[in-house]
Amino acid sequence: MLSMAPGHTDRIFDISWDLYQPNKLVSCGVKHIKFWSLCGNALTPKRGVFGKTGDLQTILCLACARDELTYSGALNGDIYVWKGINLIRTIQGAHTAGIFSMNACEEGFATGGRDGCIRLWDLTFKPITVIDLRETDQGYKGLSVRSVCWRGDHILVGTQDSEIFEIVVHERNKPFLIMQGHCEGELWALAVHPTKPLAVTGSDDRSVRIWSLVDHALIARCNMEEPIRCAAVNVDGIHLALGMKDGSFTVLRVRDMTEVVHIKDRKEAIHELKYSPDGTYLAVGCNDSSVDIYGVAQRYKKLGECVGSLSFITHLDWSSDSRYLQTNDGNGKRLFYRMPGGKEVTNKEEIKGVHWASWTCVSGLEVNGIWPKYSDINDINSVDGNYIGQVLVTADDYGIIKLFRYPCLRKGAKFKKYIGHSAHVTNVRWSHDYQWVISIGGADHSVFQWKFIPERKLKDALHIAPQESLADSNSDESDSDMSDVPELDSEIEQETQLTYRRQVYKEDLPQLKEQYKEKQKSGTSKRREKAPGNSIRLHFVHGYRGYDCRSNLFYTQIGEIVYHVAAVGVIYNRQQNTQRFYLGHDDDILCLAIHPLKDYVATGQVGRDPSIHIWDTETIKPLSVLKGCHQYGVCAVDFSADGKRLASVGIDDSHTIVLWDWKKGEKLSIARGSKDKIFVVKMNPYVPDKLITAGIKHVKFWRRAGGGLIGRKGYVGTLGKNDTMMCAVYGWTEEMAFSGTSTGDVCIWRDVFLVKTVKAHDGPVFSMHALEKGFVTGGKDGIVALWDDSFERCLKTYAIKRAALAPGSKGLLLEDNPSIRAISLGHGHILVGTKNGEILEVDKSGPITLLVQGHMEGEVWGLATHPYLPICATVSDDKTLRIWDLSPSHCMLAVRKLKKGGRCCCFSPDGKALAVGMNDGSFLMANADTLEDLVSFHHRKDIISDIRFSPGSGKYLAVASHDSFIDIYNVMSSKRVGICKGATSYITHVDWDIRGKLLQVNTGAKEQLFFEAPRGKKQTIPSVEVEKICWASWTSVLGLCCEGIWPVVGEVTDITASCLTSDKMVLATGDDLGFVKLFRYPAKGKFGKFKRYVAHSTHVTNVRWTYDDSMLVTLGGADMSLMVWTNEMEGYREKRPCDSEESDTDSEEDGGYDSDVTRENEISYTIRALSTNIRPMFGVKPHLQGKEPSVDERQGVVRPPVSRAPPRPEKLQTNNVGKKKRPIEDLVLELVFGYRGRDCRNNVHYLNDGDDIIYHTASVGILHNVATGTQSFYQEHNDDILCLTVNQHPKFINIVATGQVGDLADMSATAPSIHIWDAVNKQTLSILRCYHSKGVCSVSFSATGKLLLSVGLDPEHTITIWRWQEGAKIASRAGHNQRIFVAEFRPDSDSQFVSVGVKHVKFWTLAGRALLSKKGLLSAVEDARMQTMLAVAFGANNLTFTGTISGDVCVWKDHILCRIVARAHNGPVFAMYTTLRDGLIVTGGKERPSKEGGAVKLWDQELRRCRAFRLETGQVTDCVRSVCRGKGKILVGTRNAEIIEVGEKNAACNILVNGHVDGPIWGLVTHPSRDFFLSAAEDGTVRLWDIADKKMLNKVNLGHAARTVCYSPEGDMVAIGMKNGEFIILLVSSLKIWGKKRDRRCAIHDIRFSPDSRFLAVGSSENSVDFYDLTLGPTLNRISYCRDIPSFVIQMDFSADSRHLQVSTGCYKRQVYEVPSGKPVMDHATMDRITWATWTSILGDEVMGIWSRHAEKANVNCACVSHSGISLVTGDDFGMVKLFDFPCPEKFAKHKRFLGHSPHVTNIRFTSGDRHVISAGGDDCSLFVWKCVHMPH
Repeated sequence: MLSMAPGHTDRIFDISWDLYQPNKLVSCGVKHIKFWSLCGNALTPKRGVFGKTGDLQTILCLACARDELTYSGALNGDIYVWKGINLIRTIQGAHTAGIFSMNACEEGFATGGRDGCIRLWDLTFKPITVIDLRETDQGYKGLSVRSVCWRGDHILVGTQDSEIFEIVVHERNKPFLIMQGHCEGELWALAVHPTKPLAVTGSDDRSVRIWSLVDHALIARCNMEEPIRCAAVNVDGIHLALGMKDGSFTVLRVRDMTEVVHIKDRKEAIHELKYSPDGTYLAVGCNDSSVDIYGVAQRYKKLGECVGSLSFITHLDWSSDSRYLQTNDGNGKRLFYRMPGGKEVTNKEEIKGVHWASWTCVSGLEVNGIWPKYSDINDINSVDGNYIGQVLVTADDYGIIKLFRYPCLRKGAKFKKYIGHSAHVTNVRWSHDYQWVISIGGADHSVFQWKFIPERKLKDALHIAPQESLADSNSDESDSDMSDVPELDSEIEQETQLTYRRQVYKEDLPQLKEQYKEKQKSGTSKRREKAPGNSIRLHFVHGYRGYDCRSNLFYTQIGEIVYHVAAVGVIYNRQQNTQRFYLGHDDDILCLAIHPLKDYVATGQVGRDPSIHIWDTETIKPLSVLKGCHQYGVCAVDFSADGKRLASVGIDDSHTIVLWDWKKGEKLSIARGSKDKIFVVKMNPYVPDKLITAGIKHVKFWRRAGGGLIGRKGYVGTLGKNDTMMCAVYGWTEEMAFSGTSTGDVCIWRDVFLVKTVKAHDGPVFSMHALEKGFVTGGKDGIVALWDDSFERCLKTYAIKRAALAPGSKGLLLEDNPSIRAISLGHGHILVGTKNGEILEVDKSGPITLLVQGHMEGEVWGLATHPYLPICATVSDDKTLRIWDLSPSHCMLAVRKLKKGGRCCCFSPDGKALAVGMNDGSFLMANADTLEDLVSFHHRKDIISDIRFSPGSGKYLAVASHDSFIDIYNVMSSKRVGICKGATSYITHVDWDIRGKLLQVNTGAKEQLFFEAPRGKKQTIPSVEVEKICWASWTSVLGLCCEGIWPVVGEVTDITASCLTSDKMVLATGDDLGFVKLFRYPAKGKFGKFKRYVAHSTHVTNVRWTYDDSMLVTLGGADMSLMVWTNEMEGYREKRPCDSEESDTDSEEDGGYDSDVTRENEISYTIRALSTNIRPMFGVKPHLQGKEPSVDERQGVVRPPVSRAPPRPEKLQTNNVGKKKRPIEDLVLELVFGYRGRDCRNNVHYLNDGDDIIYHTASVGILHNVATGTQSFYQEHNDDILCLTVNQHPKFINIVATGQVGDLADMSATAPSIHIWDAVNKQTLSILRCYHSKGVCSVSFSATGKLLLSVGLDPEHTITIWRWQEGAKIASRAGHNQRIFVAEFRPDSDSQFVSVGVKHVKFWTLAGRALLSKKGLLSAVEDARMQTMLAVAFGANNLTFTGTISGDVCVWKDHILCRIVARAHNGPVFAMYTTLRDGLIVTGGKERPSKEGGAVKLWDQELRRCRAFRLETGQVTDCVRSVCRGKGKILVGTRNAEIIEVGEKNAACNILVNGHVDGPIWGLVTHPSRDFFLSAAEDGTVRLWDIADKKMLNKVNLGHAARTVCYSPEGDMVAIGMKNGEFIILLVSSLKIWGKKRDRRCAIHDIRFSPDSRFLAVGSSENSVDFYDLTLGPTLNRISYCRDIPSFVIQMDFSADSRHLQVSTGCYKRQVYEVPSGKPVMDHATMDRITWATWTSILGDEVMGIWSRHAEKANVNCACVSHSGISLVTGDDFGMVKLFDFPCPEKFAKHKRFLGHSPHVTNIRFTSGDRHVISAGGDDCSLFVWKCVHMPH
């Protein structure tokens, strides 16, 4: 899916691509038309503007034309013509009613409407001609055109009544009828003629129609008075009876459709009627549960009535002798009546012998089989039996027609199904000669005619035309009569019962961890143990998965062997006997396929969302990971012949089949496979779109069709039965295929037909392989057979026998003729995999070499390592005891079969004896060399779970069992000497102390118990003492010493085994989730740190170190594998990175603290649309208050239109009276003072070789010219920009990506989005609506510039990769549970990137559509800890540098920490930049300026040497947020909203951009005569800005937050009001303080000089306005104040004569006071006559129109009327600047809106001469300068 968007709130009727403009489409519907543009993956609509040209109305159809013209048809019959989005003209009365269809062609346009006319128009929409279909010979009143198509001189027309006409233009009054059918209502009535090929239908459209089945044409039609519900034709074919919905029925003559009778005896609908076979009676069934019988010859006199039913009658059938009638009703009851009287027959015997003339009933023994086995639904509407062909056809509510055998007695019979109808099929009937079936659809109004092909003809017919539906009609559902299926082979039976479902999947762990962490927050405060220094590396795996997989063994290009076991892909080198491993999977691998070039392998695994990995056998790196389409697991994969595609099959209930383009990671097609297990999928080597699947009773031939696959069942015919298929291959043409069955046959297929079968093996054929000139097969009989190319003759067989084993074998064959599961050929050999887990190589001449083997099916638990040799013993449920060599020969030395399976074993201390515990409670001691019995005992009933010799001489043997006892035997005397009792549950682990006196025991109830040997007395030992005891071995999982090995998710997983090294340093554990972990011993305290390794799939049942700790041996229970790991000591590490993952519970460690980092991490971004008011105002909004009547209205004066009274005074004093007043028509953004550095980073960049810089603030992207200071803007974002990056690739010059905040990730207009745009011409190239709810906090382009990486602020901090030009999302994955600050691509890569954030650094790879990540590994550097990482840069040879919160820089090689550059800065390193041309790295941090240090440093490529630069900003601390390097210059963005250019040579600083540091900027005033303005903000500064020079001229630090600022009328003084209640007056010339005063304790909100410069008014949040007389000098004593102000003061304005003051307040009331007395003015007449010097009030009747409808929570914050007195600008909480006319007393006045600010515009002013408007931002701390565009004179 490329894009989606909400279309409209109401119905959409038509949508069309605009073929003349790329990426544009138009949609129309109820009262709207929308013009859409597709950019990236965002569909953006613009509503069509109806304006004054036409009425707003519903648009039904549209067509696009050249020059942005769109023609549309409206509901009233007009045609609306659009240019762009504006309605430019209407063509009135084009049709007299709605226009339903419009069709564009080369000649022009055709329209069709409800008035039944077709109109043709030329290309400019001038009329050509009209064709009125109602007037033609086929026409009728009420004909309505729904569809029209014009090509050349032919026109196709579709009507509402289901007709299709073709009109030839020059014979327009003779339309040719192509098709017709029933229309409206439902279609229920169907009858067939008894002797002719005719069918009769009747419908709710009141028409009855007779169809010819031979000509497929309508031959008669007659309209009735009522809707028709059923029909019947008498035996002689003369009369036709119709049952009506109103309870009447009518009989017509078939010949001329004239009425015979019309009878109405009932009130409810007649649903069924039938003539008796002898033609004398008509039975009529009604919905009121009765059946009436009428005599035909007596002019349909009523003769009888049947009243046994309690529900409506659904079906009727007569007996052949016309003496009985059977009925079905709505309750599913079947009743019988004697005819013609209608008496009910209750005696079943009487009915037994009756032969029914027809069978249309749905209940009855003969049709039991049409119902499913275990369900009592009644959704079958109709049945009709064909006695001759012994078949039955049914119709149901699901649109399906089914064909059954007749009679079908057992429920759930088999059927074939046919699809075509859309919903309910209401009726179905055989034609009189049984050649056809007619079916009718209720809601689709269609009549379908099907041809019946009897069985004997089926084969011939199929070969002629293998119509898809025929081959596939074999239903899936019906498998009830299984009698025809042979017994399943025992092995296959076993396999089908395997379930791969897990209680807990590995992918659930992160969520579970979070849940458990929440619960355990309180408990853990203790500092946790570090992970151990040692690591292990997988060295060799004994085992091959053959017991439930097949064809999973291949030769690679260079002759190595690739296969899988557990969760490991293994590449085995048979010359050197070594293995390499692919460890990318985290659960059982179930299938493996090799690329045709034999270099890549695909493996599929078990999982909740299982993945398929495609990896390279040389480098063992993943190339692509495919996810998201399967459930539970992937059981079969196969590459296409060209290697570009991959097919996979899942183990979900419908065994989904997916076809992939694996390199791109894209799903091409998907389909449901089969309900039963599929064993194999094979792609056709000749046609990449075809494939076969085979499995239980299933072989299907598929071909791809778009995003789906169409499957056809193999057609067996008479040759065989549907057998279970175990394997399949294609032959020498695309048509030929071969499959091996569970009975030992090979089936040969041509297309979908079985051609013949050949007996190949005794028992199932499990594997086959196609060669150039023949085939090779392998079966359960243990024989490999070579065949010629047509399976005519078997050329050679090889039996797998012990006698044939060659001397170089790596082990022993357990039995002769093992079941063969995989065969592959290459390099002169046949490679064979067996069910017993062996891999053998058969030489063409006969000798067999065993290469690899493992245990057979059953769990493996018993493991023991030898006391002084590199060998180990294992014992398994497969009833074998085996000895393995762990030295380089890696083979099985000996094997012995046991009578029972075993669970534990142990070598004696001298290595001569081996004790084995069995599953039946017995145990034996065997000679360790020959494995012959020495002695055996059987004292217990339950499993022996652990067995241990005492240390030293091995005098005693402890035997632990599941019946909770431990028996102690004296080895020499072979007697039981003691029993340990007292455990409440089964015993799991036993250990001896070094003296052989004490036993430590673990039980299933998590008890840790101690017993004394030899008697077995129970001891209580305090836990502190346990560590002090010297234990001979430690395999316990309980106790204080190993408390730390239990994971956070201990409730869902169990630790099954542990083992301690002999130096007591490292404890290895194995658990239920398949993890092998290493802990430092003792692991005290909860949740110790560990290293963890994934290779086993589910349970790791046992772990043991070898005698010298050089290797760790682990056993996987269900994966039957024995894995050997080498132990790599601490110093050994540098040589190669280990494959472990470090423990992922490091979060308790503190990652460091910094206020700026915390602020950035915790900030919550509001989107504009949800913005609420910044001022705590209360009360009723102005537009909801009642309006005060004016003086005249109150006095009832009606003024004449031209009054002689003196003119009303001006509302506002205007200062350019002489000039003609010109209204302002537009505002254009000219300058922005501000830069978002406080919480965003890496967002200032050079462009155009350093001539321009690009950055952002609020929602605008700014391109700033360094030399001139001019700015241009990108204004397409509709909300705040949070991140910005520049594409570095030369192909994409000046391309910028910016990400913005947003709401939910719902793809709507408020969803977060990323815009990619051209910085020079500001064209948007792509918009990516994304799933990062809340916002996008980081973006980065890849090396080629084609990919874009984005990071979200959502709780998962999702990371997404886009192909931005197409708008396609390639991959997406949760990044980390804490905030990610930055993610960047490596500068040389399109697949590698690094993300850093709160206590996290991750190294990512993009493989196909999957994102794979590795955490940074710290263990290589002493005492390194994970800190919060803030920035990232890159070096050659896979070096990565990350800047931390402490000021260090970490240096990583791949994902391993290799060194730390300590204190690169004194504070957090916020920014790093890698220069592509020379590799030098710039870092920026937070630090105080000092002599040697600086906040910016330039480093060499490896971060060893640096040069520091000081920023001369005069700040106490410099905090750098962004760095970039150009030619000889470094560009720096700071937390203080400055952008500074630093010269590399002379270190000179040039400040390019200034802004306020913290907002809101409340105070704003413009100079009375010059283009200057002042701003005052929360950051405690007042700044003076010059518009002409585009810069900050001065700034004053006040030390407190400032709230308001004002110039005196002459511009020589400035008054500043502060947040703490103080106000200051400065002299402009010297910036000296003239006077200051603090009479209030709360914030001063507005301060004003009177126009005569005499008074100063100071308004505060204490609900007060104070007056000061300035003529009294700088003492500033208050002379009076205003009383009774209802709320805090917002704005104040003086009158022109300085005698009044208007005050707007926080409760939405405006007050007027006298100056200087402070008395309120109550008289409206007086108020109306005041002329104001300025108007900044948001309240008052004159500005009522500025309040919008949508202001429930948000307010208008500020307003200003222009000096000319005729324009008004406002700023509101949504961040909008709006331009109105002044005054605007009408509610919701018209306006223009201008976007750019973040939420909350706090203040707004016109400059002198109305040349500019300045707006100040709340959240964005930015000042916007808008140029006023005046209307021309």
